[in-house]
Amino acid sequence: MAKIEPRNLLVIGVDTVSVANSAKKAGYEIYAVDYFGDLDLQRVCSKYKSIIQQKNGESCGKIEEKFNPYTFLKMTKSLLKEIEIDAVLLSSGLDDHFDVLAELNDLVPILGSSPDVIKRVREKRMFFEELRRMRIPHPETVFVRDFKDAKIAAAEIGYPVVIKPSKGFGGVNIRIARNPNALEQIFNGLSLSRNEVLIQKFINGTPASVSLIASESAVRILTMNEQLLGLPYVFQREPFGYCGNIVPLRLTNTLLEKCKRITEMVGLRFGLKGSNGIDFVISKENIPYVMEVNPRFQGSLECVERVLRTNLVKMHVDACLNNVLPRIRNSPSLFCTRLILYAPKRVIAPDLTSFAEVRDIPLPGIIIEEGEPLCSIVTSGETYISSLNKAKKLAKEIYKMFYPA
Repeated sequence: MAKIEPRNLLVIGVDTVSVANSAKKAGYEIYAVDYFGDLDLQRVCSKYKSIIQQKNGESCGKIEEKFNPYTFLKMTKSLLKEIEIDAVLLSSGLDDHFDVLAELNDLVPILGSSPDVIKRVREKRMFFEELRRMRIPHPETVFVRDFKDAKIAAAEIGYPVVIKPSKGFGGVNIRIARNPNALEQIFNGLSLSRNEVLIQKFINGTPASVSLIASESAVRILTMNEQLLGLPYVFQREPFGYCGNIVPLRLTNTLLEKCKRITEMVGLRFGLKGSNGIDFVISKENIPYVMEVNPRFQGSLECVERVLRTNLVKMHVDACLNNVLPRIRNSPSLFCTRLILYAPKRVIAPDLTSFAEVRDIPLPGIIIEEGEPLCSIVTSGETYISSLNKAKKLAKEIYKMFYPA
């Protein structure tokens, strides 16, 4: 890609509001191809196309039924007939669809980690094999296609084990099996046997992530983040379902150095570029186990920006095009929480536009199905607890506004 400052940026993914907002604040003309088409996305985009057409009184359906990566390509091609785009910014949802990413990159260059790099970190078998060669801690993993092989793998690894689909996002369809009977029930219940499945040693610890920025020759940690997974008070029914983040995650200097060293090794070995994330589990023994790489903008973006008082899209463009990395404040004085709310039952969306802390705002009057995302909350405070409590308090207030459909 010619190293010319882009003007028109296209944000693509399931969860695009925070990236679009950041890009708009950085001074770019913003276009979007996304899943939800929420009100706050519409506000910052010159044009957008979404899989869901939100209409008063109509259901938005379920992501597992409507999500189709090829639809993002189709919408991108349609948008390109109307406007000229300089570069693409990737959000969540397309990480594991390598053919879609390659074709997308042929249409408009992806600014960030290339499709080849994304494939290298997201093809789990090759990725974990490389981590093994690099002697980077990661959970013992076996790849299987049927219950018989899964049972053998689990016995060799030792229960409890985690069962994961080889492809996916948002922590969906990930389960823990503590014995062979539970393993069989999970396989039967999730119909996992049709595709390759990961049987992985369960690491008991703190779910975490690192937000990093990478240039051609260097990698820099921006923040360590706590991941919020499977929270019942936001009606997340998936045990490992993504519910947001708290930034920063406070670690000892020794543990932070371990994470920093691993992040630099992974970033440089695989050639990550721009804004990327690495998911960890910090074990009870203070060992950071690498779980996966998210080679694009992460859901923690706005929290990272608030804590560091920076603009992540501008930082991303500088790293990708100018090989420039930022100076990072060592001791952030602010904590920021992003909390994603899910529908406790089939509900009708109220008007949430008056809340300054609410993101991913649905059109009032649409029907949101049980278990589907309602909106996000972003709050900050001087302490971890104050930041989280503000989010919890607002969540309770918002849930009172929703009424059954």
